[in-house]
Order: sequence, then structure tokens, then C-alpha cells
Amino acid sequence: MNKIKPMRQGYPIFIISLCACFLFYKYVLQIYPSVITDQLMSEFKLTGAGLGNLVATFYYAFMVTQLVVGILLDKYSARWITAAAIFICAAGVFLFSQSYSVLDACLSRALMGIGVAFATVAYMKLASVWFPPRQYAFIGGLLATAAMAGAVFGQAPLSWLISQLTWRYCLYVIGLFGFALAFLFAFTVRDAPKELQELYDAKKLHVTYKDILAVIKSKQNWLLTLYGGLAYSPVAVFGGLWGNPFVQQAYHLDKIQSATMVSLVFMGLGIGSPVLGMLSGYLDVRKNLMFYCTLLSCIAISLVLYCHPMPTWLLGFLLFGFGFGLGAFVLVFTVGKELNNPSLTATVIAMINASDAILDGITEPAIGKLLDLGWDGKVVNSVHYFSLHSYHIALSILPIYLLSAALLLLWIKDKN
Repeated sequence: MNKIKPMRQGYPIFIISLCACFLFYKYVLQIYPSVITDQLMSEFKLTGAGLGNLVATFYYAFMVTQLVVGILLDKYSARWITAAAIFICAAGVFLFSQSYSVLDACLSRALMGIGVAFATVAYMKLASVWFPPRQYAFIGGLLATAAMAGAVFGQAPLSWLISQLTWRYCLYVIGLFGFALAFLFAFTVRDAPKELQELYDAKKLHVTYKDILAVIKSKQNWLLTLYGGLAYSPVAVFGGLWGNPFVQQAYHLDKIQSATMVSLVFMGLGIGSPVLGMLSGYLDVRKNLMFYCTLLSCIAISLVLYCHPMPTWLLGFLLFGFGFGLGAFVLVFTVGKELNNPSLTATVIAMINASDAILDGITEPAIGKLLDLGWDGKVVNSVHYFSLHSYHIALSILPIYLLSAALLLLWIKDKN
């Protein structure tokens, strides 16, 4: 017994750390197009809508895959399925680094989308197995910390690396890292503690498609799903593609400076998620915290979009506040877990997570299309130049999403 106890204390942390590495990897893959928008538009001869569609291929594949992610992880081995997902991600980014046609680039982005669809769900599923319920909100908050660390790396640090090397070489190395992570995950992670393995296997066998259908039919689950998409999509859209070019133009910053500013959104989200997770556990309340924090984010991004120019320190403060407030978004997974059968945790989380991909996949090309409609024909360095007025109209979608998400919470139940 004495030999098992130390492992039980440290091994769950090791497992969740590998899951966190997968989340870090996911967000590097999701974010990197935002720091090479000019290179991609020039290399593949893309318009704003074309770039949006190329990037959104990631979300289309993610969305389709998300339909089966929860079912697979609830009924089969999380270890082997997650390792395979990481391998697919690595293959996708490796192939993207070697792509010279739009079709090849789209197919590579689709492979990445298929793989990363498992990242969040696998993290929350394994957290529910290896950690006690009282720690779930805090561990869930750390999910965003790991993810946002990847997003931060995908901004200024990656932008600097690409300026020193080339974007193709950087993505080639990122692909090799993914292959190593997949190998490590496959041969070190277990699905459950040894003493609970039989019980874990028995629960998986008792998960039926009737149970899964009940999750899908739940009105509360659909409200949580819609909230999740509306609350998180502004971060993904602003930080993942259109935030960098807007900040460069509106605040007269260079690429690395704007990437540093945008990375503050992810830093805020990464810090806010565990802090607000602990606060929700201390106050024993979820919905009210999510409501006020979502409104805070709506105000912050509105000021960034429409009240420029402003001092750089104030821009950084507001972008950090935008991300910090949306740290409460991760509580949607805890609410979903508390309102449903624990054996169906992965299915519930996958359902909520799917809305992110759907709205991201719709919103990124939609913003690109709105920018194209307002384009006056100006081209700079073989790249379409969009006016600030066009950005104001196109990016108005973001505060509208956040306000709608806050209002949706009025109909969501909080078990606590």
C-alpha cells in the first residue's frame, strides 16, 4: 500500500499534464494562421474570404469529429484514442508545412481539426476519473491555462521564430513535437487507477445509446452548448485570425507588437479560468459568476474595437480583461457534468465543445466576407488592405455574441 500511495499522488498530475500538453498543442495549431496571414494570402493567392475558409477548414473537421468524440471516449480506451488523435494532429501540421496548393493546405488543416477535437474532451474525461469531484472545477480551470499557454506561444513567440526562420520550417518542427507527444501518451497513460479499473470498465459497458440520446435531448444541455459557443467564439476568432491585423492597423503596431497585445487575451483567459474556478467552488455558485464575467468581457472588447486610439497600456489592460472575464466560460463544463450522469461526462463535454467549432467555422469566413464586401480595391504587398470602417462592421459580431451568451444564462439552471 505504501508503494502505491506516492504513485497515486503524482501519477494523476502526470496524466493531466500530458493532457495539458495536448491542449497546448491544439491551440498552437489553431492560432498559428493569425501570425502568418500575409504569408498565406500571398503564397496561396487568397482573398479575405478565401483565407477565412482555409482557416475554417480546421473547424469544419473539428465540428464533424466532435459528434463522435464523446461517445468514443465514454465507451472505449481514452488512452489509445487520444494518442491516435495527437498523431493525426502532428501529421496534419507536418503536411501543411509541405503544402503548395490550397487543396493540400485545406486537407492538412482538416486533419488537424480531426485530431484536436479530442483534446478538451479527453482532458475533462481523464480529470473526472483521476481526481475527486471537489477538485473538478479547479482542474477544469487549469484546462484553459494550458490551452491559453499554447495560444500565447502561437502569438508573439511563434511570430518571432517565424521571422527568424521560415513559417514552413517552424511548422515542420511543431509536427515532430506532436509525434513525440503521441508516442509518450500511448505508452505512459492508463485509463483509470488499477484498483478502479474493473469498475471503470463496467461503467463503460453500461453506457448505452439510449443514455447518450437522453443527453442530446436535454434542453439544458442545448442551452449550455449554445452559451459555450457564443462565449468562446469571440476569443477564437479575435485571437485566432482577425485580431492581429485589426490591432496592427487600429493601433499602429508592428506584427510582433500586435501579437504581444493579442496574446494578453489568452494570458487573461489562462489566469482567469483557474481563479474563477476556485472562486466558484468557494462561493458554491456558477451561473451568476458566468453572467457577470461574460458581460465584463463584452464591455472590454467593445472598447478595444470602437474606442481607439488609446494608450498601449490601456489596450493591454482591456485585452487582458476580455480574456480574464471569459475564464468563466470553462465553468460550463462543470455545470454540464453536475446536471448529467457522471458516466456520460465525455459525451456532455463533447456536445458543449461542438458549438465552439460550429460558430468558429461560420464566423471566421463570415467576417472575411464582410471585409471583402467593404474592400475598396487597395492592395499592399500583394495583400488585400481592409479599412478600419470595414473592421468595425465585421468585428461587431463579437460583442453581439457575448451579449447573447450572457442573456442565455438567464434560462440555464445551476445545481448549486
